[in-house]
Amino acid sequence: MASQKIPGIVAEPYAATIDVARRISLHGFAAGECVTVTATLRQTDGSTWRSEVFFNADADGGIDVSMAAPIGGTYSGVSPMGLVWSMRQTGEAVPPGTPFDQLAVQTVQLRAAAASGTADGSFEQHFVAPGVGVRPIRENGMVATLFTPADEGPHPLVVMLSGSGGGLMEARSALFAAHGFAALALGYFGAPGLPPTISQTRLEYFEAALRWARRTFLPADGFVAVGGVSRGGELALLLGATMPDAIDAVVAYVPSSVTNGVLNAGRPGEDRHASSWSWRGRNLPVLARDNPRANWGLFDNAPAPKRQTPAFLAALQDAQAVARSSIAVERINGPVLLIGGRDDALWPSARFSELAEARLLEAKHPYPVVNLCYDDAGHTITFPYVPTTVLARAHPVSRIELAYGGTAEGNARAGAQSWPAVLTFLDEARQAVRRGVRESAT
Repeated sequence: MASQKIPGIVAEPYAATIDVARRISLHGFAAGECVTVTATLRQTDGSTWRSEVFFNADADGGIDVSMAAPIGGTYSGVSPMGLVWSMRQTGEAVPPGTPFDQLAVQTVQLRAAAASGTADGSFEQHFVAPGVGVRPIRENGMVATLFTPADEGPHPLVVMLSGSGGGLMEARSALFAAHGFAALALGYFGAPGLPPTISQTRLEYFEAALRWARRTFLPADGFVAVGGVSRGGELALLLGATMPDAIDAVVAYVPSSVTNGVLNAGRPGEDRHASSWSWRGRNLPVLARDNPRANWGLFDNAPAPKRQTPAFLAALQDAQAVARSSIAVERINGPVLLIGGRDDALWPSARFSELAEARLLEAKHPYPVVNLCYDDAGHTITFPYVPTTVLARAHPVSRIELAYGGTAEGNARAGAQSWPAVLTFLDEARQAVRRGVRESAT
C-alpha cells in the first residue's frame, strides 16, 4: 500500500536579507489539482499585506513557484517573488506618520490549500545582516545612523539621503552594509533633533557631515559615495556638484536634474516655490519660480490621487528657467548613476535623468555615466523584494493624496534589476578610485 503524501510548502533560504530571492516549493498535493497559495505579512505599523494565487500541481503533486506561472490571482506569469511584490494592503489604511520600524525582521507567512490538504510555511526577510553594526550618531550637529559590515574595516562609505518625507533612510543603508559598504543614513529634516520641513536646508550641514565622516571613519581607499532618493536624489547630484572634492561617486534614485521649491515638504502655508536649498547664505534657484511656462493648475485642479509630473513638464518648457536652475552635474568629480521611472507620476525622473546625462556627455565627463530608466516604473523604485502595489498615497508632510505611477509589476522589476546594478556601480567606482583613475582625471 502506497504511503499517503503529506502536503508541504517550503521557502529557501528561510532567513536572509530582504534582497535575497527565495525558492518557494510545494509538494505532496494530488497530481493536477488546483492549489491556492497565499502570502501574508504584518508590518510594525499595524498594516497587513496579502497576496493570493492559484497553481495547478504537476504530475508529482508539486509546484516550483520560481518556474511555474499561476493560473490566476494577484500576479501573472513566472515570477519567483511574485507572492511578495503582489501583496496588497488589507483592511483600513494606516494613517500617515504612524510609527514604523524600518529595520524590523519581516516574517512572511505562507499557506497552500487544496482538496487534498493544507500546508503552512514561512520565511524571514532581514535588513540587518548578521554581524552588521548599527550605531546612532548624534554629534557634530548630525542626526544619522551608521551601519558597518560584519568584517573588520576599513570599508568604503555610502551616505544615503531621504526624500521629501524626511527621516533617515535606514533600511537601504543597512542593506549596503550587508554588501560590504559602511553606510551613513544621514537625516536633514523630519526626524527628532532636525527641522520639521525641507525649507531652506543649508548645504553646509552636509559639507560638515562629509568632512566629519572622512575624518572619523577613514573610509577604505578614501572612497565616499553619496546616494539619495527623490528629493534626496536631487540633493545627491547637488552635493556632488557643489563639493566635488568631498564626493567620489553619486547614486541618484528618481532624481531631479534641477533645483526645486519646497513643494509638499515646506512649512505650513509656505509658497511651494520657496527655496529648498541654500549655500553660503544664498537661496538656490527654483525651476518654477518666475517661470512663465509653469502651470501648477495642472496639479491643483487634477483629481486625487494627483499627478505632479504634468506641472514639471510644463515648467521644463522655459529654457531660461531650466538653465538657471539646472544642477551643474558636470562638476561632479566621479561616476554618476541615474535611476528613473518612465511612468513617474510625482515628477518626470526619467526626463530629469536624461537631462543630467546629456549635460554630462556634452561636458565630456571623464567618468562613467550610467542612466537606468525603466518602463512601467514610477517613483517608488526601491530594493527587492517588497510589496509594490501601492501606486498612490498621502504625502507624509502635506497629506495631499499623490499618484506615484508605474505598475506593481513594473516597479517590482525596476527594484529587482536596479539594486544589483547599484552595488556593481559602487564597487566599480571604488575600484577606479583605488587604481587612481579619479586622480588622473582631475
